[in-house]
Amino acid sequence: MKAEELLSRYRQGERNFAGANLRGQSFKGQVLSEVDFSRVDIRGTNFSDATLVRATFHEAKAGLQKRWVVISAFLAWLFSVCASFLLAFSGYVITQIFEAGNLSNNTLGWVTLVVQFVCYILILRKGISIVFARVITFGFAVTFIFGIVLALAFPTIGTNQGVAVIAGVFAGVGAGSYAVFLAGVFAGAWAVAQVIGAGIALVIAVIISILGAGAGAINSETGTIAARVSVGISIACVLASAYIGWQSLKGDLKYTLIKSAAIAFATWGGTSFRGADLTNADFNQACLDSTDFREATITRTSWLHTRLLERIRPGDSFLSNPKICTLVQTGEGKDIDLTHLNLRGINLANAQLENACFRAADLSESSLADANLTRANLVQTQLSQTDLSGATLTGATIEDWGITGNTNLQGVHCEYVYMRWVREGAPDPNPRRKPDNYEETFADGEFSDFIKPIVDTLDLYHNQNVDPHTIAIAFKQFVENNPDAEIQIASIEAKGAGNLLLRTKTASTADHSKLNKEYFETLNYTKTLSPGARMLLAAKEREINRLSTMFNNFMESAMDRINTVNINAGGDISGIINFGEIAGDLNNSIQQLPTSSDSTQPNLKDLLNQLQTAIAEEPELDDTEKAAAFAQVKKLAEAGQAPQDSRMKQLATKATGFSRASLGV
Repeated sequence: MKAEELLSRYRQGERNFAGANLRGQSFKGQVLSEVDFSRVDIRGTNFSDATLVRATFHEAKAGLQKRWVVISAFLAWLFSVCASFLLAFSGYVITQIFEAGNLSNNTLGWVTLVVQFVCYILILRKGISIVFARVITFGFAVTFIFGIVLALAFPTIGTNQGVAVIAGVFAGVGAGSYAVFLAGVFAGAWAVAQVIGAGIALVIAVIISILGAGAGAINSETGTIAARVSVGISIACVLASAYIGWQSLKGDLKYTLIKSAAIAFATWGGTSFRGADLTNADFNQACLDSTDFREATITRTSWLHTRLLERIRPGDSFLSNPKICTLVQTGEGKDIDLTHLNLRGINLANAQLENACFRAADLSESSLADANLTRANLVQTQLSQTDLSGATLTGATIEDWGITGNTNLQGVHCEYVYMRWVREGAPDPNPRRKPDNYEETFADGEFSDFIKPIVDTLDLYHNQNVDPHTIAIAFKQFVENNPDAEIQIASIEAKGAGNLLLRTKTASTADHSKLNKEYFETLNYTKTLSPGARMLLAAKEREINRLSTMFNNFMESAMDRINTVNINAGGDISGIINFGEIAGDLNNSIQQLPTSSDSTQPNLKDLLNQLQTAIAEEPELDDTEKAAAFAQVKKLAEAGQAPQDSRMKQLATKATGFSRASLGV
C-alpha cells in the first residue's frame, strides 16, 4: 500500500490497516494516532516526527529492506578487507623480528608486537571508552604519519641508524595499534549487524595476513617461521576482535562504544521512528531489528515480548540500558535494582516486581497498573502522574515517596506498608509499619484513604539546619512567584534536631514536582545572600518576620519537648502543628485553671479565654499562624497551673512575646 492511499483512508476515518505492506513508505510528520498496524511490514518505513499516539504495531516487522541488507553486507566486507590489510601490514612488521643482522627492523618488530599485545589486553580488560578510542585514533594516526615522514627523510640506515630505528618504530607501532582498533570496531559491527558471517570475515583476514607475511618473508632466511608467526598473530587478532564484537552484542558495558557504532551502521536505511510521538503505543511481539528510536516520545509505550529490541538505536532513553530492555520485554523484574535510574514514562503494567528496588528512581508518568510490587523499595521514588491502579503494594517501603494528587491509586491492593526504610546497622530497626498493629491489615480501599492526606500536600523537607529567617524569605518569594498554585501552610513537623518538614496545601492542578524543585532553587539562592542582605529584606517585610518567628518558635518548642514528645531511638521528633488539635488542647488547658475568688483582680482564666478569642477572630492570621499562637497561649495556661516553676516562667515569657508578635502588637 502506498503512503498516499493510507493517509487518504485515514482522513476518511479508517483506522485498521492490519497486515498491510508499507515497506519503504514515508509518513514523516503525519498524524496517525490510534491506527492499527498489527502484522504490518514496515521495513525501511520512515515515521520520523509522526504522531502515533495509541498506535498498535503488534507483531509488526521493522528493519532493513533487502537492498539495504546487500549494501550493508558489501560495506561490511569492504571494512573487513581494510582491517585485514592493516593486520597484514602489522603482521609483516612483526616478522622483522626474525631478520638477522638488522637491529632497526628487529627493534621495530618487537616494539610493534609488544604494543599490539598491550593494546588488546587493555581493550579486553578495560573496554573501549570514547576517550580511549580518540586517543588511539588520533595518537597512532599521528605516529604513523610522523614515522613515514621520518623514514622518507632519512632512508640511509648506515649513516642515520638511530633516526631510522625511531622512524620505523613510530610507523610500525602506529599502523599496528591502529589496525587493532579498527579490526575490533569492525568485527563488532559484523557481529552486531549480522550482515556478514564471522567465519567469512575470519577467512578474509587470515588469507590477506598470510599473503602479507609471505611477501615480507621472501628475502628472509627464516621466512617459514615468520609466516607461521604472522598467521598465528593474525588469527589471534581476528578472534579477539570477534570476541569483542560478540560481547558488545551481549550488552557488555565495556564495549558500549563499539555497539553504538555498530548499531548506527546497522540502522542506516532501516525503519525510523526518530522524533515520533509513541505515547501509549503498542509494540508487543514486534520485530524491531535495525530501528531508530532517537528522540522519540515513548511514554507508557509497551515493549512486551518484542524481538531484537537490543538492536534498536535508542538515543538517550532508558532503552539504552540492556537491563531495562530485558525488563520491558519480559515483564520479569523480581529483585531487580534500579536505584537512581531515570525511568520516566516506562511501561511496566502487569510486571512482576517483587522485592524490586526503585529507590530515588524517577517513575513519573509511568504505568505500573496491576504490577506486583510486593515488598518493593519505593523510598524517594518519583511517582507524579504514575498509574498504580490495581497494583499490589503489600509490604512496600514508601518513605518519602513522591506521589501527588495526579498519581492513580485506584484499586491498589495493600495489606500493610512500611513508612521508614531501615538501613543496615541503623540504631532504630523500627520500619514504622502501617497499620501499627502487626495483627491488623488494611481492608479493601483503606490504603488509599490512609495515604490521601499525604498525597494532597506539597512537602518541603529541610535537612540542613537552615536558618528560620532564610526559610521565611524563600517561602514568601516562592508563594509570590506561584499565585495560581494557591500555596498555604498546612502543618510543620520537626524531624530530628534542626530538620524541618513544611507541609503546604496547593491548588488541585498544581504540579508538585515542579513546585518542589522551584522552592529549593529559591531557598538555595536565598542562602547565597549575605546575612546583612537577608536581614535587610526581612526587616522590610512584616510577613517574613511573622513567618520567621513562627518557624523559630516552633523549632525551639520542639527542642524543649525533646524528652516528652514522640522521640524514637534515632532521635526523630514528630511535633506537628495542627490548628484543630491545638485549639482543642488549648480549651482543655484553660478550663483546668482555677477561677479567682477575688472579683477585683484580673482572672487569668478569663484573660486567656479573651486572648484565644482575639487570635481566632484576627483576620490577618491564617489557620497555621493561629495554631502557632494557640500553642504559645497554651504555655501560659500551663504556667498558670504551676506559677512557682522557674522553667514555666521562662516559657511563659517566650509565649507572651510570641503571642503579641502574632497579633501585630
